[in-house]
Amino acid sequence: MYVPFFGLKQKPFSIAPDPRYLFMSERHREALAHLLYGVQGGGGFVLLTGEIGAGKTTVCRCFLEQIPARCNVAYIFNPKLSALELLTTVCHEFGIKFPALTAAGTPPTVKDYVDGLNEYLLRTHAVGQNNVLIIDEAQNLSSDVLEQLRLLTNLETSERKLLQIVLIGQPELRGMLARPELEQLAQRVIARYHLDALSEKETAQYIAHRLAVAGLKAALPFDGAALRRIHQLTRGVPRRINLLCDRTLLGAYASGKARVDRAIVDKAALEVFGPGGEKPKSTRARWWPLAVAGGVLVGAAAAMAAVQWGSHDKAPARVAASAASAASAAHPKPPTAVASTLPTASAAAAVTPRLRSIEDLEALLARAPHDEHDALRTLAPEWALQLGDGDPCALAAEQEVRCFRAHGGLALLRLLARPSVLALRDGQDRQVYVVLAGLGHDDATLVVGKAPLQVPLSLLTTAWRGDFITFWRVPPGYSVPLSMGSQGALVDAVGAQLAEQQGASAPAPDHVFDNALRARVAAFQQAQGLTPDGVAGPTTLMQINRASGVAEPWLAGTPPAVSAASSPALAQRK
Repeated sequence: MYVPFFGLKQKPFSIAPDPRYLFMSERHREALAHLLYGVQGGGGFVLLTGEIGAGKTTVCRCFLEQIPARCNVAYIFNPKLSALELLTTVCHEFGIKFPALTAAGTPPTVKDYVDGLNEYLLRTHAVGQNNVLIIDEAQNLSSDVLEQLRLLTNLETSERKLLQIVLIGQPELRGMLARPELEQLAQRVIARYHLDALSEKETAQYIAHRLAVAGLKAALPFDGAALRRIHQLTRGVPRRINLLCDRTLLGAYASGKARVDRAIVDKAALEVFGPGGEKPKSTRARWWPLAVAGGVLVGAAAAMAAVQWGSHDKAPARVAASAASAASAAHPKPPTAVASTLPTASAAAAVTPRLRSIEDLEALLARAPHDEHDALRTLAPEWALQLGDGDPCALAAEQEVRCFRAHGGLALLRLLARPSVLALRDGQDRQVYVVLAGLGHDDATLVVGKAPLQVPLSLLTTAWRGDFITFWRVPPGYSVPLSMGSQGALVDAVGAQLAEQQGASAPAPDHVFDNALRARVAAFQQAQGLTPDGVAGPTTLMQINRASGVAEPWLAGTPPAVSAASSPALAQRK
């Protein structure tokens, strides 16, 4: 009814978990990143909790759309099952078939299902496939079923666990896992995230985002007082926002008003929430800790998660506040800046207004190049590269600079903090390329041609799926990630750099990458917000470059050095 009245193409505030309407607030990016991290987390449990209507299922649907082809997923949305029923459902979801009766003429038992599942997991692991079990509404699981799930994580090879389990549920799920009888399960949770409600600013951005996706081209049909009242009444919970905004637009339409004011919001709240439901409750304190085994915390901004399937590098973890003392062990030198040909974020803001609608973004993307090589050549002067005709990455490699390509998101971009080329989708779903010159808390500075533009992150993520490419200066002698047994000039250089930063004596020349150096690499990774696995791959070496003052360009709006105490990032590589 009100859709054509407000110039919309469809209803913007449906409560169905449509990924097209997913508003990627900072915490939603982190939630998505945790789920993506869980796909290759090496087994165990990933825990995502949140208030009713906070967007957990919508994030999960978005996550399912990004799972790679070689990952098998079993999704259970009705967990009110017995242990036997759960195993039956899991096997059914993975396509494991059992006869109605065994050879002994009896129905399959728990052991039969576990044996069949183990055989399936081993067979798929042998051909390079991962397996993930997702259980929604997991707060409805009984203790017996949770214990059976824990036992499933015992299915493993000598190298890794065979099944990753993602539990999605309401806040009481955290309390359940704190029970003494579930301590063994709690110790196998490798990543936790609690999806909190939206702030007042994010609530306004959320409403504007959904209206833009629904086709709004005119001004926002809510005044400032109405937006503040909506946040107060809904407490920033997306489902409550959807219910209230849908009713307020209907009320405005019925009244013949093109703009929603506070009076309309209050009347709609009475109809939607009832006489007592419209009264705002006190906001509870945010719950930020993301506990991971060993005391290391996984944190992401996400994107959109930063995960590269099948690479040597694993998704790193964000370090807890208690690891701030470890961060002080890495004393980065002020990095040597290179002359930048790209505009700073502040300069762009002074020259060009921010994009404010999907139409503005589509107009920008219509001017963007369709050839990645053209965008990389725009980026090349930042690294003082001379790129002629041909593959820019091959030409850069001849000048000791390599391309770093990733499917990640804002989290990884913030961690690397270097100008990059983003792969976006235009209005015809064609891939185009823009240069990212600056990255702030709410906005990005994009360059198409020579024109810098400020783009809200909530708008950028409607066209960006997390793919980007950048350059990094390769240390002499690098070919593959450094790990136990590596030897050569680069091992000596890395050992000397880390020893200097950590106030220790440099190892002797011709040093083999041993347990002592592995521990130093792990300590540096932990201080930088990376997973402390002790393997020095591209991301670790980039951060060593940065901490050692190697001349590389940095994104406008990012700090000159990243530490665990300050970085909100979840990276994907080592």
